[in-house]
This record gives sequence, structure tokens and C-alpha cells, in this order.
Amino acid sequence: MHQNGTYFQLVEAPPVGTARVVPPSAGQLRILALLLVATLLSVGCTSAPEKPTQRDATAEQVYQLCTQCHGPQLQGKPDIAAPAVAGLPDWYIEAQLHKFKGGIRGSHFDDLPGMRMRPMAMSLTEADITAIAGLVSKLPVQESHPSLEGGNAEAGKMLFAPCTACHGPEAKGNPALKAPPLAQANDWYLFTQLHNFKHGVRGANPNDTTGAQMRPMAQGLADEQAMRDVVAYIGTL
Repeated sequence: MHQNGTYFQLVEAPPVGTARVVPPSAGQLRILALLLVATLLSVGCTSAPEKPTQRDATAEQVYQLCTQCHGPQLQGKPDIAAPAVAGLPDWYIEAQLHKFKGGIRGSHFDDLPGMRMRPMAMSLTEADITAIAGLVSKLPVQESHPSLEGGNAEAGKMLFAPCTACHGPEAKGNPALKAPPLAQANDWYLFTQLHNFKHGVRGANPNDTTGAQMRPMAQGLADEQAMRDVVAYIGTL
């Protein structure tokens, strides 16, 4: 957000070197979060307001800045490690925002993108989280274009078989088991998260019960080639 010559970035950034994370203040982040909610509300309306206000203009500016990181349709941008979020289930968005807010995600020193997400989540109230999750979940899912190379989908099909118990045979997810859809995710993001689960960057926090269920599944994949194969197969669904 541009304010008095200062820019705030509200999304995860790629792990480049050992750059120090300097988040904006909680008050500034809360203002940005509320502006984003207002923007998404205006985007979902079929008719424009008769007399645009200064608040509308500011909200639109904030939203446009956010789309520069997550993409114009919130479809994700791999060059800055911003995952696709449009159309994710509201219960999953809420759960992840709570994890970031409580330090269950984004606290590991090897998860620099997650560390950049934490300040944003920490500034949100319960009402903010519910509103944001509801709005983002209603956005249309955007087509994900393959970018990860070296995967063997045929080999990945066998490796994915145990995953169907939670995520379903078509990787559409299961809210009853808190298993998110995978088929709509960016392949680079799936690969990164499998790596994080396997090596304890994600899912090792004792308060992360769903992550703890995912860790042994990732640890069952022998190496990075196996992870590439699974992701390649999910990309065919």
C-alpha cells in the first residue's frame, strides 16, 4: 500500500538470502485488512455505487496493490512465492489465517514466506478472518498452469493412492476431515509444502493437529523425485 511514500507488502515473499523481515505496525495492517474486505465486497457487487467515495478509491488502490503479488485474479505468482487463494474453501482459509495468527505457521526460520504472512494475520480480528475467508472463497478458481518439471504422473498415481483417503480420488478435498482441495493449487506450491511437511518446517508445531496428520504422509515420500511425481499426477486431475 502506498501511504506517505511507504509501501507495505501483505503477502508471502520468496526466501531470498537472509533478508530481515520488517513488518508494518499492527494498526497499519489492521487498516489494510479492513480496506481489503471493503474492496472485495465492492468487487462482488453487480452495480457500482452512484457516487464513489474517497474510501472506495482507497480500497480499490489497496486491492490492486495486493493483486500485484497474488495475481490479478488471486491465482498466485511463483516468482514471489504468493500462492493461489481464489476459490479456496472458507473453512480452510480461516484455519490457515488462525495458524498464521497464532504462530502455528510462519514461525519456522526456514519458512521466510510464511514469516511474511504472519504479521498480516496477526492484525486481523475474528470477524475480519471470517469476512475475508467468506469473500475469497466466492472468487472463481483460476486455471493453474504447470511450472514444475521432472515429474512422472504415472508413477505419482500410485504414490497418491494413500492420499485419497483424506483428499479424495480427484483431490477435491474433504471438509469433514479438514483436508483441503489440491487439484486447484499451483504445482510449485504443492511441491514446496510437501517439502515443508517432510522436513518439519510445517506440521511440527504441537498445536497443528491437521498438519501432524499430513507430516507422515510427506515423510513416506522417499525423495524429491517422489514429490514431483505426486504433484505431476495431481496436475492431471
